[in-house]
Amino acid sequence: MAKEPRLGAVKTRLARGVGPAAAMRFYRSATRNLILRVGTDPRWRTILSVAPDGALMANIWPRNVARIRQGRGDLGQRMQRVFDRLPPGPVVIVGTDIPEISAARVNRAFRSLGRHDIVIGPCEDGGYWLIGMKRIPRKHGIFGAVRWSSPHALADTCRNLIGLRVAKLEQLEDVDDEKSHRRLAGSGACLLLPPWWLAKA
Repeated sequence: MAKEPRLGAVKTRLARGVGPAAAMRFYRSATRNLILRVGTDPRWRTILSVAPDGALMANIWPRNVARIRQGRGDLGQRMQRVFDRLPPGPVVIVGTDIPEISAARVNRAFRSLGRHDIVIGPCEDGGYWLIGMKRIPRKHGIFGAVRWSSPHALADTCRNLIGLRVAKLEQLEDVDDEKSHRRLAGSGACLLLPPWWLAKA
């Protein structure tokens, strides 16, 4: 799930601490780095689900990665649309603002779906950095009544998973504010790259 990196339109909480331009540079860098780490792995096909819909054909996205529109609705409705519309088989969704996502962690999620219906990777703030669905023998609607952008998003989603086989991955941290950005930057996981971003990817 990726947003077009417009000034003032991405990482607004982070922007309050580091400024809109720095927040946009972080988001560009995080998205670019994620695509470099997992986007060309031959074990799966990577698809960018892009918002807003009008940014689908923007020249900022790498040419070698497929793209689809997110469509309207809240985050749950947009993620459910991905699960519902893609061809048969397991699907894993990740965000673009978690610098510690790696190919090994994505692979672990897909492997978990061999024995489970759902896989979820929790975040420290009460959300999650990954959610995946086996989608066989059927797809499940799992995002009803979720309080998005709140400490309750994970718990609300888990209430929708009762009766399903759920695997949980390790907890990671997303970068939502200056404190988390500073902490991950100190660990070497969070890098600010030049603003040319994806144009030559």
